Amino acid sequence: MSLLALQGITKRFGAIHALEGVDINIERGEAVGLMGDNGAGKSTLMKIVAGNFPPTAGTIRIEDREVFFNQPVDARDNGVEIVYQDLALCDNLTAAANVFLGRELKKKFGPIRYLDHKSMYERAGRLFAEFKSETRPRDLVKSMSGGQRQAVAIARTRLSDPKLVLMDEPTAAISVRQVAEVLALIARLKDTGHAVVLVSHRMPDVFEVCDRVVVLRRGRKVADRPVRDTSPEEVTGLITGAIEAA
Repeated sequence: MSLLALQGITKRFGAIHALEGVDINIERGEAVGLMGDNGAGKSTLMKIVAGNFPPTAGTIRIEDREVFFNQPVDARDNGVEIVYQDLALCDNLTAAANVFLGRELKKKFGPIRYLDHKSMYERAGRLFAEFKSETRPRDLVKSMSGGQRQAVAIARTRLSDPKLVLMDEPTAAISVRQVAEVLALIARLKDTGHAVVLVSHRMPDVFEVCDRVVVLRRGRKVADRPVRDTSPEEVTGLITGAIEAA
């Protein structure tokens, strides 16, 4: 039984066919690289799985149970979290405040409720330690490296203990050292039984941490291969259309 099963996922925006009949299965503890050129439908597919908008046709099943996502909170309630490319962090807040943004821990004193900063710092610190990240809960995000920012965004997804984490271009526009940090975070998510979908244009990243690679071209799935059974050259050919399908 797959953790996530997408069957016949189709999305149309008026006359534009963004996705056509996409089928993908994802297992627990598996990392799947989702690749394709700009406009191939990668982000559209991720936004459907994350509950940003519904598919025009097709079904989403989680652990063999059909689900319907009308909004992102529906996806979160079913164990799906997403890390967007822009990370959606507040630079003027601490790492811990970003981790708990919108889900702050509170204490009560009679009729008064106030933020439990101590518990949030402690919980965020444990999450960063789990990822072996150098990020500190009290540090402001605006002073952080790209790798540390990714750690904050990933830690935020862990609050709900998701089954599946979607990552949209997490290694874009960061240094080589920071890329290594992010890939290590993905590996640790796999080690703890989380499934990961990695949307990326960076071939080395996908081949380093992913078990399978799925290629979309013009809204259609043209390949779904174990990484060990393909090569960067073949994937490049599939992305560009030099190879029709695999």
